[in-house]
Amino acid sequence: MKLAAGSDHAGFSIKEAVVRRLRAQGHVVVDVGTTDGETSVDYPDFAHAVGGMVERGEAERGLLVCGTGLGMCMAANRHRGVRAAMCTTPHLAEMSRRHNDANVLCLAGRILSEEEAWGVTEVWMATPFEGGRHAGRVELIEGEGQGA
Repeated sequence: MKLAAGSDHAGFSIKEAVVRRLRAQGHVVVDVGTTDGETSVDYPDFAHAVGGMVERGEAERGLLVCGTGLGMCMAANRHRGVRAAMCTTPHLAEMSRRHNDANVLCLAGRILSEEEAWGVTEVWMATPFEGGRHAGRVELIEGEGQGA
């Protein structure tokens, strides 16, 4: 699978660890930055880079990491077709995929350890979208269903 990945300085070490493991599993990961954990950068720049790649179909999914995961999630969700989910547990990761067809995973670099972040990512990557009744709800998120 082709993924786009990005982080700010607070999420750099987690991003690096997760990207390394994704690549070891054979995934193609385009890393849009940042390039170190020392230089303060603006997280929306990286969220928009990843969100834009997913929106344009240049990546099937995305990974974003900032201090809490919240800012990245908010910024990425500004892109049409992006369903970013901030997940701190494997259960949230599973449900974001199974019921919401999340295509961008946002992680909290100052809350999760590398192992916890990998556990969330591994479940998120492996979980399929259920479809069925959830497909209509995803259409509503996109503004394509009833009442849109």
